[in-house]
Amino acid sequence: MKAIRNISIVGAGAMGAAYAAMFTDAAGFAVSFVARGKRYERLKNKTLTVNDRLYNLPVVHPDKVAEPADLVLVALKHHHLEGAVDDIAALVGKDTAILSVMNGLESEATIGAACGMDKLVYAIAVGIDAVRENDRFTYANPGKIVFGPIGDGGRGPKLDRIQEALDRAGIPNEVPVDIVQAMWWKFMINVGINQASAVLRATYGVFQSSPDARTLIRSLMEEVVSLAKKAGIGLSEADIDEWDIIMNNLSATGKTSMLQDVEAGRKTEVEIFAGKVVALGNQYLVPTPVNVTLQRIIKVIEYKNGV
Repeated sequence: MKAIRNISIVGAGAMGAAYAAMFTDAAGFAVSFVARGKRYERLKNKTLTVNDRLYNLPVVHPDKVAEPADLVLVALKHHHLEGAVDDIAALVGKDTAILSVMNGLESEATIGAACGMDKLVYAIAVGIDAVRENDRFTYANPGKIVFGPIGDGGRGPKLDRIQEALDRAGIPNEVPVDIVQAMWWKFMINVGINQASAVLRATYGVFQSSPDARTLIRSLMEEVVSLAKKAGIGLSEADIDEWDIIMNNLSATGKTSMLQDVEAGRKTEVEIFAGKVVALGNQYLVPTPVNVTLQRIIKVIEYKNGV
């Protein structure tokens, strides 16, 4: 099977822009964004600025795709996915691999229903500190993409083909022993740091220096660990400690995606964070009072922002 060359990115936010720049800086890739409607009109004549470097990347309308993508990287917000699944499907051919770095635990099932689960691997992005300020994007730490097979039947995309492309682009990556456990670990991180940063309006530096801020994160994450045990997922307190190490290496001025959404007056992903925790708590009869409270606070913030 040929090496990955043609890369389509769905989602032109901070993470999508950062990965677009990484692939473009490497040799041998043709990178484009895919969008329709107002987003297409907004993006098609704009120059992307990432870490003070200008990128003039093509923006393709999904109805005018010339050939299938080798790799589709999905970096959307959860509430934008439903309206984009047909666009993703338009990019898919026989040998296309789809890598979703979206937050939460649901995006693969949604994309797979439209494109075929055999096109997907499970994936998470860990430690990338991309920030968007108007039309300028910055990141200090590229983090890593952790990915693995959805099933064990050998029908999915070839992992070594994806890994070769990520290596060529200089994007740190890892194939873990248990990708489902890794996804729950990332879910736990988002439930903690994203939501705490949103209600406290705090950068990573606040959590690096304030014991009270770190305690709030830990309280949110501990509820996820309790749920994971009920779901048969091997999370523990040690996984929370592992996140502390990663967080201390992030840029002190960096901001989570949810904090950026709150500051920009955009809708957040609270439904797939606290909302998911509360729903799972009801399912497994596990109390989740901290997430119940954070969900209410963030919904009030959205109400005040008019979203």
